[in-house]
Amino acid sequence: MVPILSVIIGLVLGAILMLSFGYNPITGYGSMLDAALGNQRSIGETLRQATPLIFTALGFSVANSAGFFNIGLSGQALAGWLTSVWVALLLPELPKLVLLPLAVLLGALAGAVAAAIPGLLRAYFGTSEVIVTIMMNYILLYVSTYMLQSVMSESLRTSLDSSNQISANASLRLPWLTQLFGGSRVNAGLILALIALVLVWFLMKKTTLGYEIRSVGLNPFASEYAGMSSKRTIVMSMVISGALAGLGGVVEGLGTYQNFFVQTTSLSIGFDGMAVSLLGSGSALGILLSALLFSVLKIGGLGMQTGANIPFEIVNVSIALIIFFVGISYVIRVALTKWMPDSKEELEIVQVIESTPNDQSQEGGEI
Repeated sequence: MVPILSVIIGLVLGAILMLSFGYNPITGYGSMLDAALGNQRSIGETLRQATPLIFTALGFSVANSAGFFNIGLSGQALAGWLTSVWVALLLPELPKLVLLPLAVLLGALAGAVAAAIPGLLRAYFGTSEVIVTIMMNYILLYVSTYMLQSVMSESLRTSLDSSNQISANASLRLPWLTQLFGGSRVNAGLILALIALVLVWFLMKKTTLGYEIRSVGLNPFASEYAGMSSKRTIVMSMVISGALAGLGGVVEGLGTYQNFFVQTTSLSIGFDGMAVSLLGSGSALGILLSALLFSVLKIGGLGMQTGANIPFEIVNVSIALIIFFVGISYVIRVALTKWMPDSKEELEIVQVIESTPNDQSQEGGEI
C-alpha cells in the first residue's frame, strides 16, 4: 500500500502544482499517457526507457540487501557502456554469436570491477561506500572522456566527442522487435532485463549466497558468528551490483544509441534506478512495475511539453514527490494503522478463534 499511496499522492500533488501555475492537469496527464502509451512506437520507447532502469534498480537492490547504498550505479553503467562499445568496434568482423555475448559480458565485467573497488575498501578498511561510490562516479565520468579522446584509436571514432557506430554483429537490435513496436529503439536488452529479474530473484531467495547477503545486511556480527564471511559477502554483493549496473550501460550502448559519446554529467539511469528500486521495495515484480511507471513519466513528460505546453520540470517534481513519500513510508504506515477499522491484534484474535476446533467435549468447553 505504501508505494501505491506514494504514487497517488505524488500525482495528486503534481496536479495541484499544475493548477497553481494555470495548467490543466487532466490535459497534462492525458498528453503524458498518449505520448507514452498512445501507439506501438511510443510503447516501444517506454519499454526501451525502462530497460536500463531495471538493471540499475536490481543492482541497487542487491547492494541494499547487504546493507549498503551503492550510489555509484551511474559510473558503473558508464564503464559498461564504454567497454561494450569499444569491444564491438575493435572486433567488428566476429560472428554475432561470438561478438555480442563477448561485448555484453565484458561490459558487465567492467561494471563489476568499478563496484569492486568501493566494496574492497569497505570490507577491509571500513571506508564509507556512499562517499567512495559518489567519488567513483566523477572518476569514471572523466576517465571515460579521456579514454574516448586520447586512448581510443582515431579510426574508431568520428570526432573527439563520439565513437563510430557499432556493426550489426554487435547490436542488440532485433528487426522483428523493432517492427513490432513501430520502428522504436526497443531491443533485446528488454529480454535480458526480464531474465535478470528472474535470476536475481532466484539468487536472493533460493541460494546460499543470497541468504548470506541478506543475513549480512540484517546483522553482520551475527553472520560472522554463524560462520559467514562478511568481508567476502560485502565484496560479492558489490560485484554483483556493479555487474548489473554495467549491463544497464551495455543496453544503452549496444541497443539504444549504438555508439559511445562524451557524457557531460553522470548518467541519469543510475540515480533513477535507485528511485525505482526504493519504490519497488527491492522486489523483482516491484522493480518491474516501478521501472515501467518511471518510464511512462519520463517519456510522457516530454509529450506534456508538446501536447499540453506543460514544462517537463513539473514531471520531475512529481517524481521527486513520489520518492519523498516513499522515504517517509513510516508516516504513511502509521496513518494506515490509525485509519484501519480493525487493529492488527483484533484481526489475529479473530483468526485464532476461527482456527480453533469447536468441540464441547474438549476440556474448557465451547469458545
